Amino acid sequence: MIDKETREQIIKLVHQEVVPAIGCTEPMCVALCTAKATERLGQRPTHITALLSANILKNAMGVGIPGTGMTGLPIAIALGALIGKSEYQLEVLKDLTPDALEQGKQFISEGRIDIQLKRGIKEKLYVEMIAEADGRQEKAIIAGSHTHFVESGEFLEERAESSEERGTIPLNLRLVYDFATTAPLDEIRFIEETRTYNMNAAREALKGNYGHNLGKTIDRPMSKGIFGNSIYCHIISRTASACDARMGGAMIPVMSNSGSGNQGICATNPVCVYAKENENTEEELIRALMLSHLTAIYIKQSLGALSALCGCVVASIGSSVGITYLMGGDYGRICASVKNMVANLTGMICDGAKPSCSLKITSGVSTALLSALLAMEGKCVSSSEGIVDDCVDRCIHNLTSIGANGMGPTDEMVLNIMTSKGC
Repeated sequence: MIDKETREQIIKLVHQEVVPAIGCTEPMCVALCTAKATERLGQRPTHITALLSANILKNAMGVGIPGTGMTGLPIAIALGALIGKSEYQLEVLKDLTPDALEQGKQFISEGRIDIQLKRGIKEKLYVEMIAEADGRQEKAIIAGSHTHFVESGEFLEERAESSEERGTIPLNLRLVYDFATTAPLDEIRFIEETRTYNMNAAREALKGNYGHNLGKTIDRPMSKGIFGNSIYCHIISRTASACDARMGGAMIPVMSNSGSGNQGICATNPVCVYAKENENTEEELIRALMLSHLTAIYIKQSLGALSALCGCVVASIGSSVGITYLMGGDYGRICASVKNMVANLTGMICDGAKPSCSLKITSGVSTALLSALLAMEGKCVSSSEGIVDDCVDRCIHNLTSIGANGMGPTDEMVLNIMTSKGC
């Protein structure tokens, strides 16, 4: 049993990283920062300047903004200024009304918003909003994580903070496993809330036509003729549906993980569907969900909040670990599932938040199931293959080193392609 102080630190970390969010977290982060700058100004701005890191721009360009029928940053910024409340955090726009939407559209049409790339910074998650009115201006800056407000200049240079300096406990997979499987159930029962939010998002998606309708397509008779009416089919459908709704602009809150709603969905729904269909106990589900979410948090500690590596790779590793546990897998089998995942999905790029993220999530979850099954059969990719290492933690850090450091030029090229397309 892990000591009480360590358990409390881990629980605090999970509460920090697993939080509700409405819509894609990057434009919501920008809206949140806009709301804070406006609150400091004390009146409605007449002009707003946004200075954003490349990764924020990339992830906010093509995604639907909940309740608006619109995509991208301008409407998120306008509504952040007009009706946003910083106390709502990543649910900053939940007071949206039809009248406010019309005012937001007018704010955009009057040319009151200026969006620029922030030069001279290495921090991947950086949002600087300047609100102006009557010759006055106020500024707000978010950096490092989606709700972390900082003072000017604090993140102008990249900082190599340790987990201890950020106030979080440094994790390893053994600690993650031991905590999730031995912590008193009442201490971790709160993680069930992820099921409430994210499975509800999947159900709500079926009431409309969001994104590419991938989840609904997999549920249709033709798809069942291909995939069958199987646990696999149900897992893919429920996970993709929630992503369809979120990326398509549905006014549906989801429980995010490490600043990403899609990661939260991907770490939750496959585990919930498998547990239900496999008739696992409530305790097994709670521990599997904690294992999945905490594994994703652990991987993100060395990868960073935003990177060139698609977040579904991280969250799918979490769900593979959770499903392996639900299959009866011990720590050794769970390590095998992680190594199988790293051997397969490494290199999947992030080309921004958008409706087609559901396709990438489907690829990740499919691999999660395959990796778990192989692990339960005693099959594990060996250290003589690719970037896989005998030590599971080194294996994970090999993956995150590629995503955080090796894929930097890829990130720049992706953004260049996205911003120079004729459409």
